[in-house]
Amino acid sequence: MAVILKCKLERQVEIKSDGDVFHELFRYKPHHISTISPANIHGVDLNEDGKKKSAKEIVEAVDEETKTVTFKVIEGDLTELYKDFKGTVHVDTKGESNLVTWTFEYEKLNDEVEDPNTLMDFVINVTKDIETHHLK
Repeated sequence: MAVILKCKLERQVEIKSDGDVFHELFRYKPHHISTISPANIHGVDLNEDGKKKSAKEIVEAVDEETKTVTFKVIEGDLTELYKDFKGTVHVDTKGESNLVTWTFEYEKLNDEVEDPNTLMDFVINVTKDIETHHLK
């Protein structure tokens, strides 16, 4: 029986801060995230499960109309587990509340590699840090 190694993980979080500002941060000022969430991000290094991790990403696609930014991991710890890894952040600013959707699309190197749930928890925490920063 074949094991499916291409996977998708998605999670949403509602934010009260301005969704346009949130999108602009990821689109134009990602280097500011380390000052907004210093407990999690130290430049391009991050802490996951209390361990220092690193990732080098490139912006692969931007859609201003849908407020979507897609990053592709090209170096770092994730490349030891996944053949391909992309993260997409989408901000839905319709209605009274704003919704941030994080989507990971990835291909595991083998069937023993776990889904990146801890990393998803991490980006949700960073999202909440960004919201707290912008609500001050």
